[in-house]
Amino acid sequence: MIPRPIVRLMCALAMLTAGALEAAELVMVERAGCAWCERWEKDVAPAYMQSEEGRRAPLRRVSLDRGQPALQLKEPVRFTPTFILVEQDREIGRITGYLDNAMFWGLLGVLLGKLDPPATKE
Repeated sequence: MIPRPIVRLMCALAMLTAGALEAAELVMVERAGCAWCERWEKDVAPAYMQSEEGRRAPLRRVSLDRGQPALQLKEPVRFTPTFILVEQDREIGRITGYLDNAMFWGLLGVLLGKLDPPATKE
């Protein structure tokens, strides 16, 4: 028989793992030498990592130089940067390109609105 504390720990780990699999993430598809990727990195990346949006959809980087991302995409990625909001490796929506800070945050807000509302703390 497995001791009760071990069973509780195993259940807690299973729930954490299940939550992680369902979590949304923002996949940034970039390419070496992409000037707009570098500009996003300078303009947005530091704030994104600390933002509520960044906590809701953590950033994962994928290099287009290595081929298409291993995701269920609605269409292939052709331009960099492309930001793909995914949930369970399935595309919810995307932002193709980067022009400026305001454009990115505005379009990201629209994408995040397609997700279920975040759980509230009680």
